[in-house]
Order: sequence, then C-alpha cells, then structure tokens
Amino acid sequence: MVAVLAVAIGLALAMLVANQAVTGKVAELNASVGTVLTVNPAGGQGFEGGGEPLTAAQAATAAAVPNVTSVVGTKALRLRNAAEAAAEAASGRTGQGGPGGQSATSVTTSLTAAVDAGTLGNRNQAASGASGSGTAGSTQAAPSFSLPVTATGIGAEVDSTGKALQLTQGTGLGDYTATSTGALLGTTLATKNGLSVGSTFTIKDQTFTVKGLFDAGTAFGNNALYVTLPTAQTLAALPGELSTMIVTVNSMENVDAAKTALQAALGSDKADVTQGQRNLQTAISSLDSVKNISFIAFAAALATAGLIILLIMVMLVRERRREIGVLKAIGAPNRTIGLQFVLEALVLVAMGSVVGAAIASFASGGIASALISSSSNTTAATGQRGGPGGFPGGPGGAFGGASQLLTSVTASASPGIIATGIAAVFGVAIIGALVPALLTARIRPIEVLRGE
Repeated sequence: MVAVLAVAIGLALAMLVANQAVTGKVAELNASVGTVLTVNPAGGQGFEGGGEPLTAAQAATAAAVPNVTSVVGTKALRLRNAAEAAAEAASGRTGQGGPGGQSATSVTTSLTAAVDAGTLGNRNQAASGASGSGTAGSTQAAPSFSLPVTATGIGAEVDSTGKALQLTQGTGLGDYTATSTGALLGTTLATKNGLSVGSTFTIKDQTFTVKGLFDAGTAFGNNALYVTLPTAQTLAALPGELSTMIVTVNSMENVDAAKTALQAALGSDKADVTQGQRNLQTAISSLDSVKNISFIAFAAALATAGLIILLIMVMLVRERRREIGVLKAIGAPNRTIGLQFVLEALVLVAMGSVVGAAIASFASGGIASALISSSSNTTAATGQRGGPGGFPGGPGGAFGGASQLLTSVTASASPGIIATGIAAVFGVAIIGALVPALLTARIRPIEVLRGE
C-alpha cells in the first residue's frame, strides 16, 4: 500500500511541476511578444512591395489609440561594403535595392557582412534583377554576390520585434530620439570585422563608434547593427520617414481591439497592422490546455493519494477498535485518539513522499513533454490545410512557429514546487486519517468492548 501511495504522490508532484512550468511559459510569452503589433506601409513590408512610407505624424496617431502604451518607429537601411560594391559596379552587376528606392551601393560601409551569401544568397540576389547573371540554359557560372548588412534606426532600446535588446557588452545609445555617432553591433558582425566596444567604423564616410554588442540569437539577427532613428533617417536622406512602427498594447486581452482601432485610425490604404507573431495565440491556447490538463491530473492524483490513505486508516482503525475502546474507557479524549492515527498517517505519507519526490524528479520532464506533444499534434491536426503542401507546421499554417514555443517548455522539479506538493499531500493525509479515527472515537466504549 505504501508503494502504491508513493506512485500516486509521485504522479501528483510530477503533474504539479508540469503545471508550474507551463504557467511560467505562458506568463513569459504574454509579457514579451504577446502584446506587440507591427505597422508596415500598406502594400509593403521591409524592402518588398510598394505603397507610401510611414511618417512621424502617423506614429503620433497610433500613440493616441486606446490601450496602446508605446509606439517605436524604425528606419531600415541596407549597407554594402564599399570595396565589394565598387567591384560589383565595375563588373556591371548591381545588388538589391536599398531603402526608399535608393540603390544599395549608395549606402556604403567599411563593415563586411558576417554571413556568406552562399547558394541561397547568390540565387536570391541574382533573381532580384541583377545584371550579369546569365540566361536560362547558359553555361556561364553564376556571379558571386556579397550580402548587405542590416542597419536599423530605432527610437528606443528594442529590436525590430519590440523585444529589449540583449546587450552582452557595453551600453545603449542613450537618447534614441537624437542624432548620434554611436552604434550597437551584433556579436558575429563585430567578430567578423575585428571590432569591440570603443572601436570605430564608417557608414557613408561618417565615423561611428561601437557603444555596445548584442546577441539576437540567430546568425541573420547578429549580422546587423542599430543606430538612433534620426541617424538612420539622415543616412537615408529621408527625414521623418519610417519603415515600420512597433506598437505595444497594455495587455494580451486588448490586442485584437487595439489592432482594429489602429487599422481604422491609420487607414487600410495607408498602413497594414499585423501581430508580431501570428501563431502566438495558438501556442498560448495549446499551453493553456496543457496547464488545465496537468492541474486536473494533479488534483486527481492528490485525491487518489487521499483515498489510499483513507483506506489504509480505515483498515487500521477497524483492526484497533478494541484499543480505541480501552482508551475511551480510561478517559482518553477524542483528539488524543485522532492525533495518534494522524501521526501514523503522516509517517506513511513521509515515506511515500520521499519515493514520490524521486519519481517526480525523473518523470516530470517526460510527462510534460508527452502532454505538450499531444496538445501540439491535436492543434496541428485541426489546421493541416494551413501550411504549404498541406503541412500544418509550415509558414502560414494554423500552428506554424508555435510548435517551437511549445517545445521550449522545460519542467524542473524545484524544491519549492516539491515542497508545495508535499504540503498538499500532508493536508489530504490529515483529513484521510481523522475521518475514520473520529468516527470510531464517537462510539461508546461499552459497545466496542461488547462487540469484541
């Protein structure tokens, strides 16, 4: 019976650990990108499409929308290495277009991109209309291109998705609303060019100083730099123009309403308002399901442990009816009899909790993964027509990148969670021991002894 009790306690603790892990992940998602909206020019995104650029006046309009807490404007640039750009121009080849219709070669830098073009980069740039790439069926080797460095002017210390920049060295740029010669570089871009905090480089023959290094977590994200918004607008020779606006809403519940209000305020023919991560709500919904299931399983396992304790104590009380009758006959109060059985139950629970905690430490991760995997498969099955080729996890599918958010949940059996679970088990044990003991203690001693 103690072994069965230990398994029940272990399952309860494992479910509690899984519940706490999922709860923490949901809170993390809601606090990060869950309340971020992105505003792009209508018909355009990044360096693709068309339409009219966003303006500072539109940023002020967006800031006045209810439930909007902040609006951060950005200006995107593509920087080409000066030497490589000159070589491409001399060979009759051009790169992709730059911001505001400028040629990318007009915004030059002394920096060399940290990512090699490779097969994908050469293919993409050749397909964008670059000359000298040859015709179909030609045996001429495809030309080699250099990748541009992504430069973004920002009005606050955030990245292009609205998350706070994760600086690994140095400091921020100070006042992001003023022109500055400081810059923040991705770690790999700085390493590629042999730069560190305090080093200098040039953009458009203007000297910039590295104020800090950041880690975006991806190779593409680290092949980038950030400057203040007015600086980027000056480099692009397009003052007051914005590439995108990052809008933060005060809570997850108000995102949909704020999105609708923003679209109405800015005009559907002027701006496109999108959620930073389309699949975030799907991920949070799936995680909420896992959280609910784990909590119900915890309560069920806890109730099972309580039932086991109750059955054990019922058997003990029935076997010791004569002892209870004798204690009552010599004047023992009910609380003394109840306390005796409660202490015995707590000893059993303590033994079961030691084994149960060990079971939870080893099994909680696997149980959480199984619950999340089951939830992921269920959600993906409901939207299997969303992705390309019918693949539910593809871009634009019903589940898409949300699966990566789900698999990033890790369950850790911390001492605090284990202690909370064991305290709940002890509470159930006290109730399970008191009920049969007190019911028997109410019997008159003469009835107990007569029955014996």
